Amino acid sequence: MRHLGLKARMTVVGSLLFAFYAVAAVVAMGVFQWPLWLVLLGSVAFVGVQYKVGKWAALRSVGADDLPEDRAPELHRRVDSLASDMGIEKPRLMIASMGVPNAFAIGRKGAGTVVVSEELLRILDTAELEGVLAHELAHIRNRDVVMMVLGQGVASIVAIAAQWTVLLTGDNDIADFFLAIVVGQITQLLVMLFVFAISRYREYVADSDAANEIGGGEPLASALEKISRGNERAGESAVDEQVNALCIFGEGRGLARLFATHPPVEKRIERLRG
Repeated sequence: MRHLGLKARMTVVGSLLFAFYAVAAVVAMGVFQWPLWLVLLGSVAFVGVQYKVGKWAALRSVGADDLPEDRAPELHRRVDSLASDMGIEKPRLMIASMGVPNAFAIGRKGAGTVVVSEELLRILDTAELEGVLAHELAHIRNRDVVMMVLGQGVASIVAIAAQWTVLLTGDNDIADFFLAIVVGQITQLLVMLFVFAISRYREYVADSDAANEIGGGEPLASALEKISRGNERAGESAVDEQVNALCIFGEGRGLARLFATHPPVEKRIERLRG
């Protein structure tokens, strides 16, 4: 069975997210006196809308445009070949000026999109770019982008339930309003900690998948080194925090590493070359 470790982790995190969701549902039924069918319907609609809007917002935030095949025939050929080898449909290819070299994938099998930055295309050679593309296609094949979106959706639902619980059980004054905001933010962060943990692991899996597809880890390791150096100018980046979680490079520094969606790039490079 391919990626048993990833599937096991996704199962555990999925179960925990369901438990958080169940608590939020009970709160909604108790505080708002909503019937179970309305809670379920509303939750599915909320996550569905968040998924669609999130996908649209990610593309819009970096100003992504379609990359026609006649503009980059070799890039399309490589993506087509990799997608065929990996058993998925060729994703939509888009390009954006992000200010830094980066790339990300959104969507799922049969409806995926890969966005590459103009800066990335300028600094990588053919083999390195192929490694990055294989990494992004692995995310689509492994469905872990969907897990990230679902995790964010559940975290938002739980946070909203926590906020309204504070508001409706308090004195409904300005102090309760600010307390509700704080409680919602903390609750959402606690739920997302589980999603962050699996997000870091999924990067290792996508790196490994890419190395297997292109016949070795050196091209992707070299690409990550160049991307890391390019992102030292992160102040010029047009990538926001939400999109950063989906990118091939997005590590935090210092205390931020505790909540990072990516493992340290040096560890990724070490594994690829090990």
